[in-house]
Order: sequence, then C-alpha cells, then structure tokens
Amino acid sequence: MTRSVFVRARRPEHKQQRREAILAAARQLAIEVGVRNVSLGGVATAVGLAKSNVVRYFGTREEIYLELAVEEWLDWSDAVVARLATAAAPDDVIAALVDTLTERPLFCDLLGHVSITLEHNISVSAARAFKRAMIGTVDDLGARVALAYPGLTTGEGVELTGAAAALAGVLYPMANPPPALRELYAQDPDIAARCLPFQPTMKRMLAALAVGLPSQR
Repeated sequence: MTRSVFVRARRPEHKQQRREAILAAARQLAIEVGVRNVSLGGVATAVGLAKSNVVRYFGTREEIYLELAVEEWLDWSDAVVARLATAAAPDDVIAALVDTLTERPLFCDLLGHVSITLEHNISVSAARAFKRAMIGTVDDLGARVALAYPGLTTGEGVELTGAAAALAGVLYPMANPPPALRELYAQDPDIAARCLPFQPTMKRMLAALAVGLPSQR
C-alpha cells in the first residue's frame, strides 16, 4: 500500500483547512464511538495524516477535543438564546436549557470528559483559550437566562447556566450506560430503576436550583 506524502500547508487558508479537517474527523469519530474511545492515532488515520503531522496543528488529542468543546458551547448557547426568545414562564427557561442539551449528545459527552481527561495533557495556552471561551459563553448566556427568568440576578443566571452544563456532564453518562451496565439493567430491573433519566432529572434539578438561588443571597 502506498502512503501519501505529507505536504506541509504553508498558506494560512490551507493551514485552517487542515485544522478544520482534523476537527471534523475527530467530531465524527466521537459521534460514532464516544469521546473516550478515540485516540490521536485514530484521528490521524481518519484524516489521512501521520500522528506527527496532526500534532503540528493540535499538540494532543485532548486539545483537539477541547476545541470541539468550545464549538459545542457556542452552538448550545445560540440554541438556548433562540429558545429564550419565546420563553413565557420559568419552566420555559428551564426547558430551553435542558431540551437543547438533550438534543446535543456529543456536547454532553464532551462535558463529561472535560475535567476528568480533556483538561489533562494540554498546554497552558490551550487551557487558557478553552477557559476564556467557556467563561465568556457562560457569562453571556447566563445574563440572557437571568433576563428571561423572573427574579434571578445576572450572577444567579450564570450559576444556573453553569450548573446545567455541569449536571449534563454527570447525568448523561449515567443515562447512557456502557454495554455491561445495559445488560445488568435488563437483568435487574430494581437496579435499572435507580438509573436516573436524563431530561426529566435535569429539569427537576435545575428548577429546584432556580427557585432556591434567590434564598441564598
């Protein structure tokens, strides 16, 4: 089998195209097999490059997925803002946060891995870029949530928004278990009954938090 010869991308637009190709390959692999099961070698193979060439654009696998996480944060924020435009009651605000998360399994998967794995094995510059993008998105979206939810301050809207993302990262893997646990749940309904469903649990917890936040001022 003849291996294609690597040609360095020299023009800025070509470098950007290659970065986008790497991100697209990593995204598709994560959708197919889950974030935890994708290796740097797998991404390199999918995009048709050697690993050494991939790291010219992203230092590590984790940096690839942190950049995808930023893209997903922005996409989620846009979707929530669109839903908030028609929110007429507090429950509509909670639904805007939760329904849009439910519609984004890749985002939820990434959220579950950020603190555990993706913030490890990265450069300080990559960490800074991710944190600033995430904080900026949460602050902006939280302010909009506060405007739509009667009685919440801007700070409380930010807390509610951050909590929605944090809860999604915890609850999503529980609600979407690996094969061994799916088999266990099929065999033991009493154990399966303790597996919290994602969407209704998210709504109940966030609704309770939204009601309770003003009492803690």
